[in-house]
Amino acid sequence: MKKNLLLIVIFYFVLIISSYGAGNGAGSSSTSDYKKGEMLIKRAKKLEKKGKIEKANKRYKKALEYLIKSNEKKPNQPDTLNYLGFAFRKLGNFDEAEKYYLIGLNINPDHNGINEYLGELYIKTNRIDLAKERLAVLKNCKCEEYEELKEIIEKN
Repeated sequence: MKKNLLLIVIFYFVLIISSYGAGNGAGSSSTSDYKKGEMLIKRAKKLEKKGKIEKANKRYKKALEYLIKSNEKKPNQPDTLNYLGFAFRKLGNFDEAEKYYLIGLNINPDHNGINEYLGELYIKTNRIDLAKERLAVLKNCKCEEYEELKEIIEKN
């Protein structure tokens, strides 16, 4: 009887452990790819503020790898598209950045981040009128994206 009880306890223990491991495996990889990409973007931004452009660019490139994987596994998520556009823009690939921003806006026209960053891309590519259109979309959001884009437009 004790032997059977021990086997049952071991069986349930193994079952619990294996089901816990399965929950952290392949099923959540697109989320983890997104999170890794997001983390690299945030690190790159900090490095960029410190003037460490080469290190920042390495992080942006690595972030792209994770974000592209995430987008392949779970396509057309506005936040992923936003970061894809952001990383491409920071690396100077404005055409690719604009493509991802526009896809994201097609899915979620009011996405604050995409509207701000697309506005910044438009300023960088001397299309101030289009940047002002992005600002107009953000006008009523009472958000930092509006203030940041407004400040950049006023400087140009």
